[in-house]
Amino acid sequence: MIARIENGLRVGVELPTAALVMVEIVVLLAGVISRFVFHHPFVWSDELASILFLWLAMLGSVVALQRMQHMRLTAVIGQLSPLKREYADVLALVVPAIFLAVLLPIAVEYAADEYYIETPALGLSNIVRAGAIPVGVVLMLLSCVLRLLRLRLVPLLAILAVLAAIAGGLWLAAPLLKAIGNWNLAFFFVLLLSAGVLLGVPIGFAFGTATVAFLMCVTKVPLTVVVSRMDEGMSGLVLLAVPLFVFLGLLIDMTGMARAMVAFLAGLLGHVRGGLYYVLLGAMYLVSGISGSKAADMAAVAPVLFPEMKRRGSDDGEMVSILSASGAMSETIPPSLVLITIGSVTGVSIAALFTGGLLPSLVLAIALGVVAWWRSRGEAVGERASRGEIGRTFLIALPALLLPFVIRSAVVEGVATATEVSTIGIAYASICGLLIYRQFDWKKLYPMLLDTACLSGAILLIIGTATSMAWALTQSGFSRQLAQAMAAVPGGGFGFLMISIVAFVILGSVLEGIPAIVLFGPLLFPIAKAAHVNEVHYAMVVILAMGVGLFAPPLGVGYYAACAIGQVSPDAGMKRIWPYLGALLVGLVAVAAIPWLSTGFL
Repeated sequence: MIARIENGLRVGVELPTAALVMVEIVVLLAGVISRFVFHHPFVWSDELASILFLWLAMLGSVVALQRMQHMRLTAVIGQLSPLKREYADVLALVVPAIFLAVLLPIAVEYAADEYYIETPALGLSNIVRAGAIPVGVVLMLLSCVLRLLRLRLVPLLAILAVLAAIAGGLWLAAPLLKAIGNWNLAFFFVLLLSAGVLLGVPIGFAFGTATVAFLMCVTKVPLTVVVSRMDEGMSGLVLLAVPLFVFLGLLIDMTGMARAMVAFLAGLLGHVRGGLYYVLLGAMYLVSGISGSKAADMAAVAPVLFPEMKRRGSDDGEMVSILSASGAMSETIPPSLVLITIGSVTGVSIAALFTGGLLPSLVLAIALGVVAWWRSRGEAVGERASRGEIGRTFLIALPALLLPFVIRSAVVEGVATATEVSTIGIAYASICGLLIYRQFDWKKLYPMLLDTACLSGAILLIIGTATSMAWALTQSGFSRQLAQAMAAVPGGGFGFLMISIVAFVILGSVLEGIPAIVLFGPLLFPIAKAAHVNEVHYAMVVILAMGVGLFAPPLGVGYYAACAIGQVSPDAGMKRIWPYLGALLVGLVAVAAIPWLSTGFL
């Protein structure tokens, strides 16, 4: 019975969610065409896209919860015994359920207050948009409860008892926590939050739960601020680029465009020492300029290259090491989701970030190439491809190779915004897949739309709850204290950059990339400005540092994603990845020391 209800709920959520992704693409593309081709812009297109986007974010979060694909740290619980892991899995459902239950009446109240606000272009009540929050909360809560009802009763009761004891202890300790001032932040946002994240609670819900606990215990701030900050964090129209670029990455893989690019690079460089390693680095550099998603990048490149690399004698650990390192290297290549996110939460120009991100990644790619050349000694090389073969693969790959330039030119020439440009890429890739590569599989379209919504919902929920958490930290005065401490670091701007590198390597390995950027970006960018560090330069340094942490074992989840995509055991790369990580750090220090690499073309 429960399984049938879950299945009905899943279908009832997935159909409109997939439709929302498609409608968003059509609305934004129509806006671009009306403005650039017909010179008669639709004044309502951005407003409609914004309304639908909040619904997409909330329903995508529901889909991610139903699939248990919200971002969570599994490195610790993966080492537990099956019985203890069962308790951790129960905790990963109970904590979100409690958070959602607390949030539900507040979300309803918030949406009701929006009823009296009218949207400027369409003249609709804003409850049409804000209603997405309580609806999404209800559906996620129902999904949690249904899944909990299928679990064993003993672990559920044990976890509930532990959480009740913690809640009671917080209530009793509230006067003491208030008395110690901002030291209570360490309890809520270091101890409590870290415990939740390490025990596998989804990161977005861990952020939200820690924030609600802090506000309830030591402040008199109404909890409606949590919902309003979540709304603000998830509603920025620039973030609409997240689902659209995720979908574009899936599309170029499905249409064969990524394979065509890799085949051309392999023919060009496959005959030199370490040639396929260079091909992998070049392919990641090119593909990152299209998809914006590191998982999509690696999934497009590894299955094409790894079989040939194995045939030439490459070690499994070596292959997954350079794949993982190239994921960190390409974090600043536009249109990286991290670039879009950091521009959204800090106010830095996304066009400037897109321009500034190319050279820093190239520096790291060169550093990795040097290590790959040294490590590939003794491996077999392939036969030199004939000029005719190279020319043939080039002609086949040319439409795919043009896509990054089409995307960047559209932004630079003002044809489309950073949000809209992904729709041009989607239209271009669809035409290439249908007419040139003839590999457009209509049966894969619906799963691709759902995968897009699922990943986007997981990312956007983190951004929403992290925005609430960042607000709480700022209002507590923590940002001012942090600014004073960072300003006292010796070495001026360069000393601040070095401290930031260490901090974001650690944060990237623990919190993953986007949560770390969303949470600490708004706090640290004003400090960087006060230290006379260019904001684009600082963005490049912290993004690359975060990428190193994200793809570094034993905690970096990006490393395990690379192993899964390459179908290689994580143990195989543990000893071989360190020279590549060392090269990344050397390149990162060079980027930090030479601001021109980030700002020279602005």
